[in-house]
Amino acid sequence: MPSACTSLLPDAWLKGVPSAELEHDGIAVGDWIKFADAQTGQLDKANERTAAAIGIVQRCEARDAAAVRRARPKLFGLL
Repeated sequence: MPSACTSLLPDAWLKGVPSAELEHDGIAVGDWIKFADAQTGQLDKANERTAAAIGIVQRCEARDAAAVRRARPKLFGLL
């Protein structure tokens, strides 16, 4: 039975996390330091989204499985 768990994920996440921008054509060392810091922040966002997406789908699948168990008829009070 297909589940709509993925519909719980934000549509914007399909676009991914954009890369940081290198300002001023990277002429100064400080530009590269600022870029590296910003890029690490973007990577952190991407990793958080991955963990969140997996958690959302896992909870959705568990919820759906529990609903199926509750919906099954019981015979003599047993599953």
